[in-house]
Amino acid sequence: MTAKASRARAAPARTVASVQGKAALSMYDLPELHAANDALWSAISTRLRARGLTGAPDQLTRDVPAEVLWTHPDLILAQTCGLPLATRLEGQVQVVATPRYRARGCEGIDYRSAVVVRVDHPANSLDDLRGGRCAVNDLHSNSGMNLLRAEIAPLARGRAFFSSVAITGGHLASAMAVARDDADLAAIDCVTFAHLQRWRPQLAKALRVLNWTVRSPGLPLITSLATSPSQLASLREVLAEAAVDPMLREVRDLLLLEGFSVAPAEHYRAVLRLADIARGLGYPHLA
Repeated sequence: MTAKASRARAAPARTVASVQGKAALSMYDLPELHAANDALWSAISTRLRARGLTGAPDQLTRDVPAEVLWTHPDLILAQTCGLPLATRLEGQVQVVATPRYRARGCEGIDYRSAVVVRVDHPANSLDDLRGGRCAVNDLHSNSGMNLLRAEIAPLARGRAFFSSVAITGGHLASAMAVARDDADLAAIDCVTFAHLQRWRPQLAKALRVLNWTVRSPGLPLITSLATSPSQLASLREVLAEAAVDPMLREVRDLLLLEGFSVAPAEHYRAVLRLADIARGLGYPHLA
């Protein structure tokens, strides 16, 4: 055996425990919630390191786009959206758990989106918004696009429903677009809307909930495929501990966090069924 081959054989397996890992809780991370998310992650990472997952970072990553982190080989924990999970992330990540939130529209690990209009908008139903201007955070968003498309599809009759669809880049931006009359409606996931009611009351008061969408699987926490079964088990154990730690009660209250549940992978395929129904009704694209 050559020296080169010997060194290659002796090289340790690359896992998230042997490198500096990445973590992000960016889906519900308004500036007002940074301290709460930091405190939650600090408690999680401390427990993970105590269990031997030495790569758990001290701080959350906020300067890298979420979609880049989702497939980072050193990802320890991040939150994603149900639609990307069921499409481009299928087979690329492992699901750790799904948070349960205390917000109107949440049922267990499922959630809904609030379809909002300006408080003084004359619409009384979704059908009244035919030909209106839609704001959507991302065309790959379950809460902002897929759930709204499911509501509009039966009304569209196979034709374009909106006069325009603007991509805003985030639920906060969508809410602001509606409030300042740059758009007529947007679908805002119920957890984000609850946070806006608490932290951005003036913005929330400028909006009116016209309709609640059907429910769908909530936003799951994921980890890299490099995370071993034992490390995955540790992640789930640590999340369960964080959900009942009395020292984190205030943090959980600020984040509207009730706990975490593990659901079978089939549960998340509900988002694809909604997409299939819309396509079957001749409305494959939000337009």
